[in-house]
Parts: sequence; structure tokens; C-alpha cells
Amino acid sequence: MRKQPTEAERMLWTLLRNKRLDGWKWKRQQPLGPYIVDFICFEARLIVEADGSQHIGSASDIVRDHWLRGQGFRVARFFNNDILAQPDSVLTALLAELEAPAGASSPGGRSPSPQPSPTRGEGEEGTSRG
Repeated sequence: MRKQPTEAERMLWTLLRNKRLDGWKWKRQQPLGPYIVDFICFEARLIVEADGSQHIGSASDIVRDHWLRGQGFRVARFFNNDILAQPDSVLTALLAELEAPAGASSPGGRSPSPQPSPTRGEGEEGTSRG
């Protein structure tokens, strides 16, 4: 486990901690089996990895993601530059992931979704998190 987070991890943690993202609880640098994940929301079974360029086409990431998915988690990966330059787009993609039905495959992968999720209170009555 790294003692010093990257700049992108620090920024993302600032946006996620204390249930700041629509009330979802996140943990950072969480051990999970043989791995340590950057961020995890156990309630949504969602893992978020902040990746530098060394992760492009990484075979070990493919093995790791396969294992994590086998444990029932979805994995969303975002490049550090995207987190730093477009944090709102990353958060929008994360909200879409969080609101996806359990067991849905991860549409985020390496590219954040451009479609924003509904504002709190929109949609069917009783479906918003509160």
C-alpha cells in the first residue's frame, strides 16, 4: 500500500470522502484478496482505479480486474489526467455506475460516460437515494 497518493488520487478522494457523492460511502486503499484497490464502494460493489499511463494495456490489470469481477465487483478505471482535468465528467460517470442495477457490466471502463445522471428528485417517485 502506498503511503503517498498521487495528485489524481488526492483530488478524487476529496470528491468522494464523507459521502460527498450523492451519499455513497467510499473507502480508499482497501485491501481486497491479494490486491489493494484505490477506492471502493461496498454498497454498490464498485471499485474505482486511478491509473497513470503505465497501466495502458497492462496484462496484470486485466488479470486483476478479472479476479475482482469474479468476486462480484464492477471496476471503473480513469486516467489520472482525466481526473485532474475533467473531474465533473469522472463524477458523472461514477454516478451512472452507482445507479446501474446490480450485476450490470461496467460501461465506464477507461472512458467516462458523457451522459449525466438524473438530478436528485427526478425520475420515478421513491427511486432517489436519500
